[in-house]
Amino acid sequence: MAVLRKVGIIGIGHVGAHVANAVLSAGLAEELKLCDINEQKVVSECQDLSDTLSFYPHNCVIGNYGTQYEQLADCDVVINAAGDVKTSAKDRDGELFVTTDIARTWISRLFNAGFHGVIITISNPCDVVATEIWHITGYDPRKIIGTGTALDSARLRNAIAKRVNVDQKSIGAYMLGEHGNSQFAYWSNVNIAGKPLTQLAQDNPQRFTLDEDETEQDARRGGYRVYAGKGCTEYAIAATAARLTQAVLCDEHYAAACSTLLTGEQGESGNYASLPCIVGANGVEEVLNPTLTESEQAKFHASCEHIRANIAQLAWWNDECHPTLRS
Repeated sequence: MAVLRKVGIIGIGHVGAHVANAVLSAGLAEELKLCDINEQKVVSECQDLSDTLSFYPHNCVIGNYGTQYEQLADCDVVINAAGDVKTSAKDRDGELFVTTDIARTWISRLFNAGFHGVIITISNPCDVVATEIWHITGYDPRKIIGTGTALDSARLRNAIAKRVNVDQKSIGAYMLGEHGNSQFAYWSNVNIAGKPLTQLAQDNPQRFTLDEDETEQDARRGGYRVYAGKGCTEYAIAATAARLTQAVLCDEHYAAACSTLLTGEQGESGNYASLPCIVGANGVEEVLNPTLTESEQAKFHASCEHIRANIAQLAWWNDECHPTLRS
């Protein structure tokens, strides 16, 4: 008998609902379990998604589990999208106390029920929430993945593509560090079809020379350009979460910048931040610790300092001991 792939989503707001649609559109799950404190919202989303089953690649059992987080314990992947986007109108740190408080309502309940899958967390500040999940549970940190700068890296590729007239998927470029204002572009390794952008600019300066600061700022602030007219972001972050879900469910060994627990990479440890990673069935299989320039290293350290400063504001970090990791 074939093993059914099960995906759970906590938080069915703007982002969570779009994640559900992206997962179903890609045909990634045979069972989808939805949780939210807004009972009618989940009822309505389940109805809407079920009405769409005729147009998805294959059938899926879609379930409303309200706040029964324990019922997600048998999922292969659980995606955390719970938060309050209005509090992030200024920056992603605005949700700091809201999302971390929300996460504490389900973290222990899910893991105490025997969850052994992979967590993909979207809620901002993404690196702080990912660190919180690890800190509270003692779960294998490689099986807790923050979407981190995976989306910001796509925004950087978009910004570069518009300037050099090359398809985004042909560009190798990453934003690293915090999923927030302190993130930075890994310019020293940007390439197109394997050829460094610096060499392309030497060969064809008119086409490939660009303003790095302006381009990087477009990537860093892309989400707020979306928020300005919509009051939320939806499509791109949902696609990001679905892509990482696919990498886990299909054991793809997919390379992406995402938030993972630092254990000495770049001289940092104890918190989540984004570096290039290989993602497969067991979560982050390997962190590809990049060779950064001196300037990039300084930016990475500053970014981690900012993440830790946010963590230090939260009582649970200071009041509770780090747990012993369990599998």
